[in-house]
Amino acid sequence: MSTGDELRAAVGARRDLGPDFEDAIVESFLDKMGQEVDRRVDERLAAADPKGKKAKQQQQRPADGQRLALAIVSMALGTILTLAVIMGQKEMWVIAPIWFAIIVVNGIFSGNGNGKG
Repeated sequence: MSTGDELRAAVGARRDLGPDFEDAIVESFLDKMGQEVDRRVDERLAAADPKGKKAKQQQQRPADGQRLALAIVSMALGTILTLAVIMGQKEMWVIAPIWFAIIVVNGIFSGNGNGKG
């Protein structure tokens, strides 16, 4: 049944049943229209994105270039901080937490996505 037919049926039912049932008729009509809108939206989404959720998941992962850039910056920063600690003759125990933090940040950023589908 088309939306026009649904509307005509609702108006006809309102005439037949009277104003006492108007709220129920309107609510029923709006529910049917909501279902129709949902169905059409689902159809359009399915047509627009045939790959579905897999494509969305791939978009959320960091790109290989981003991971490479983070790795390069992390290595440079870690090396500079390590040299600063050694040259400044500071306490050497500071080096381990620096590298541990760098490893954690890189691990969190990369997640478990290794770039393979």
